[in-house]
Amino acid sequence: MTDTTTTSTPRIALITGGSRGLGKSAALHLARDGVDLLITYRSRADEAEAVVREVQALGRRAVALPLDVSRADTFAGFAAAVRETLAATWGRTQFDILLNNAGMGIHASFEATTEAQFDELMATHLKGPFFLTQALLPLLADGGNVLNVSSGLARFSLPGYAAYAAMKGGIEVLTRYLAKELGPRRIAVNTIAPGAIATDFGDGLVRDNAQMNAAIATQTAQGRVGLPDDIGGAVAALLRPGNHWMTAQRVEVSGGMFI
Repeated sequence: MTDTTTTSTPRIALITGGSRGLGKSAALHLARDGVDLLITYRSRADEAEAVVREVQALGRRAVALPLDVSRADTFAGFAAAVRETLAATWGRTQFDILLNNAGMGIHASFEATTEAQFDELMATHLKGPFFLTQALLPLLADGGNVLNVSSGLARFSLPGYAAYAAMKGGIEVLTRYLAKELGPRRIAVNTIAPGAIATDFGDGLVRDNAQMNAAIATQTAQGRVGLPDDIGGAVAALLRPGNHWMTAQRVEVSGGMFI
């Protein structure tokens, strides 16, 4: 298998949910670092193709593929599509970086959370990354990286996020197990945990609710809510080859929220 610690060919990153928000920012930051991109989208092909064009304008190759991370029954077919795309676009059999980023938010009190909401969060944020990573392992190069996206809500607690945060706590535990089991292949596995970010996540609550935005800013050391580029830049930094000795770690990027 290809070892990305020694090859001089461009690295390829696969980013789930790379068509918008944090995933888009991560894709563009990685492209500026010389990384080629495979990005996934669930429904908005137009947004994904716009990101592809932006990456290409930076001089990198990019391809967008459809994927619903809550549908584990589709992962074998998705892996086959990735294999075909790698061969057709890069003449390669493997990629180097997997960023498990795709997600959605549900705000509901513990008392009001329904089983259907719980199951949707589970399928998207825990079961999805677990079995997608498993399906893609044969295509992930030795010496590569897996970066899972958690949340500051796995450290601090705010009402209405019990189910969401429980899934993110699970992904943090999974990260440590993957680091242990994939260590013999020199695959580094880490978690990045964003704080409150001004995106359309959760119906744009942090971005569009001025009262919420101001309240979070007062509880953040740097005095503001986060922006997508705060996370995209951190993702690119964590995934640089010089950081490959770091594994099984949780890195919170929250501007110092609730410290």
